[in-house]
Amino acid sequence: MDTAPLATVETHCPYCALQCGMGLRPAAGTGGGPPGPVLEVVERTAFPVNRGALCGKGRTAPELLAPRARLTTPLVREEATGELVPATWEAALDRVADGLRRAGARYGRDAVGVFGGGGLTNEKAYALGKFARVVLGTSQIDYNGRFCMSSAAAAQHRAFGLDRGLPFPLADVARTGCVLLVGSNLAETMPPALRYLTELKEHGGRLIVVDPRRTRTAEQADLHLAPRPGTDLALALGLLHLVVAQGRTDEEFIAARTSGWPAARAAAMAHWPEQVERITGVPVPDLRAAVRLFCDAPSSMVLTARGPEQQAKGTDTVGAWINLCLATGRAGRPLSGYGALTGQGNGQGGREHGQKADQLPGYRRLDDPAARRHVAAVWGVEPEALPGPGRSAYELLEALGGPVRALLLMGSNPVVSAPRAAHVEERIRALDFLAVADVVRSETAELADVVLPVAQWAEETGTTTSLEGRVLLRRRAVAPPPGVRTDLEVLGGLAERLGHAKGFPADPEEVFEELRRASAGGPADYSGISYARIAAEDGVFWPCPAGPPEAVSGAPAASGAPSGPEPHPGTPRLFLDRFATPDGRARFVPVTHRPADEETDAGYPVVLTTGRVLAQYQSGAQTRRVAALNAAAPGPFVELHPRLAARLGIADGEPVAVVSRRGRAVAPARVSPAIRPDTVFMPFHWPGEGRANTLTNPALDPVSGMPEFKVCAVRVERVAGPPGARP
Repeated sequence: MDTAPLATVETHCPYCALQCGMGLRPAAGTGGGPPGPVLEVVERTAFPVNRGALCGKGRTAPELLAPRARLTTPLVREEATGELVPATWEAALDRVADGLRRAGARYGRDAVGVFGGGGLTNEKAYALGKFARVVLGTSQIDYNGRFCMSSAAAAQHRAFGLDRGLPFPLADVARTGCVLLVGSNLAETMPPALRYLTELKEHGGRLIVVDPRRTRTAEQADLHLAPRPGTDLALALGLLHLVVAQGRTDEEFIAARTSGWPAARAAAMAHWPEQVERITGVPVPDLRAAVRLFCDAPSSMVLTARGPEQQAKGTDTVGAWINLCLATGRAGRPLSGYGALTGQGNGQGGREHGQKADQLPGYRRLDDPAARRHVAAVWGVEPEALPGPGRSAYELLEALGGPVRALLLMGSNPVVSAPRAAHVEERIRALDFLAVADVVRSETAELADVVLPVAQWAEETGTTTSLEGRVLLRRRAVAPPPGVRTDLEVLGGLAERLGHAKGFPADPEEVFEELRRASAGGPADYSGISYARIAAEDGVFWPCPAGPPEAVSGAPAASGAPSGPEPHPGTPRLFLDRFATPDGRARFVPVTHRPADEETDAGYPVVLTTGRVLAQYQSGAQTRRVAALNAAAPGPFVELHPRLAARLGIADGEPVAVVSRRGRAVAPARVSPAIRPDTVFMPFHWPGEGRANTLTNPALDPVSGMPEFKVCAVRVERVAGPPGARP
């Protein structure tokens, strides 16, 4: 493709899965004035998702393009001093290849691990998965997207036969009759998406928000339910119990389009409202009001995010909300359904095309012989040469320094973002060899043997897949600084050094063309999508096979799609005709409530839940380098209710320690009536003593491998002196 900079380049934000459209143009004063951002953001009002609106993170994103804010030369750890020192690219790549080769030769191929990121483009995610399985021959690859919405993905696959964050466009949210939003604070995590909830209410729709905190999003709700963290499963079952008891099930829909209802109904009926009130703390009248709002509306949606998903029972919890949709006929119909609000920028595409331990490109299962044959043929290898499924993300991190001796890490900062983070840091330090490819010198990069400076969003072209399943094109707007290479160039250079001179091109469009072939016929079929088509159509919704809908057996058809020689139109709305299961029916899955992995007790009497704040993003590795964002959110805090603060003698702004069975974090108190008295909240964007993930529980969901970030038992203690002081 032509990658020469244009006056204004249409592209997308580098942050969350909303993937807001934006324009980039040369910043004023870049022709020789003082150093500053090389590009400035302009509104892209024609893009339908955000219609020009951007949050502060998107508007300040170009600041990270400045050389002073990021890595611009490879670094290698000097044996004599133990310090990271500048090196040439050739020396750095030689050392990475040697480190990976040595570990594999000494301990076996699975002693080499690969850890990716949900911010990598589709092309990079695809190439990284191929590199792990073809070049390294390892099964040990996963990515931080496992910590994003893997529970929702697993639950959707169980129920619908297919996982796509939202099976409908965001525009449908504003036109439905009722939205039940569970564990999401859109006002701070995806601010431009809040307009859809505002428009919903302007059109007469109703909003129910489920969150243990009265967030800025909850303040918009017609009804706010504030359950104790870890009890969302009981809440969903209690609502379904009331639906059945009140005769509000859609028996015609259940009979025509689902299977497994009797067992799911019996499981729900074991959770009567008074019992659910005791478990969740949500009063029975509020449960009844929620059922009334949801069922009285002509159409309804349930949208979940990390609240119910980041639990050791997250798959079952999401499954219970899906059961509520199915039982009321609120799925597979216009303006109704269940959707998951993907968090990371390419969390959807990142798992579709090979970073996940058990998947091949196109959402194919790694243990499916037909899938292995198809992808192996595209890659030019024998199917039996492909390794089998490996460890999920936390299990992989846990294995570092043990079975896994060397690690290549791209686009992730687990020292801050992983649960039980102090232990994960210890495991990373125990590695024989660590190579990190990143834009900035993150906390994880500080531990590496080699750090490779790579290009970022505005310096390279590539595709991402938004939470809607809309495949988008990020266009290169400026060349990377001298000394910086793209991730594709890095993988190509390593592959060549490890004996694979071909198969890893640096041109992203060439990689995408191969991705199209690898995904063809799979559940996430991109074969009918091209760069030119994305550009012409403001993105294309997958599945989109290279032909009419019936060209791919089992692919969900777009309702009313043409059956002639016209190209497939893409699929904005899934499941309107049939679900993606073998028999076309959605499957109820019977689930029952169970406690969190770690309950409170006398030693740890309070529940900790974690989340994000408006001005920071994920581990903060990038946003903490932007002055305006740091001014808005300069550091961590502990939000606690006035009653809890009074009982402990804690004043607002005073440093407090939060202690779990895994560690201790210290941050200023933020006393607020917006949180339950039995719960404290910490954002997870910061390292050091305020690192929230020092405390969190790595207990894993048995289906999805999701850790239990959202609930663990803690105690809160006063700290004498400034934050960081020891009592």
